[in-house]
Amino acid sequence: MRITKVYTRTGDAGDTGLGGGQRVPKDAPRIEAYGTVDELNSALGVAVAHVQDVEVLEVLEQVQHHLFDLGGDLCVLEADKARFGMPPFPAERVTWLEGVLDRATAEVPPLEEFVLPGGELAAAHLHVARCVCRRAERLCITLAREEPVSAHVVPYLNRLSDALFQLARLLNHRAGRGDVLWRKTYRRGEGGEARG
Repeated sequence: MRITKVYTRTGDAGDTGLGGGQRVPKDAPRIEAYGTVDELNSALGVAVAHVQDVEVLEVLEQVQHHLFDLGGDLCVLEADKARFGMPPFPAERVTWLEGVLDRATAEVPPLEEFVLPGGELAAAHLHVARCVCRRAERLCITLAREEPVSAHVVPYLNRLSDALFQLARLLNHRAGRGDVLWRKTYRRGEGGEARG
């Protein structure tokens, strides 16, 4: 693909084109879904700019390529994939993420309390990305209620949000900071009022 002009004026009326050529509103559920996947990839790009751990960096860069493919998958209707001979988003990428999750989980301490987003700058950015990932997952679930979606899109986003959480914990662990733990900031007093 060679892009010679960034603006086209074709979306000025509020619609955009899918991979199969259909024109749909820019706020259609499918556009919301793959637009949020793009937002997730951008959030990961910020995280990648701050990650110094080579192993985690390699994982995140691979995920960015996966997300670009996933967005492309969502951009094409399932009927058009069959017509064009386009393979769906592959199950192997879900399995790969599960391996990433298992390795990270084996290295960090067991969770004994809720974790707050924060710690190392790169870890904090991964927490932001994980929240965007959860939103992308929710939007894909909403889309799947209305029209077919590749079978492995939602599982991939589900595993990815968990992986980003554990990778954030891993970065803090390897930096010697550990998790930023939630502390209950109130207790019940007499009469049930909350005390600071």
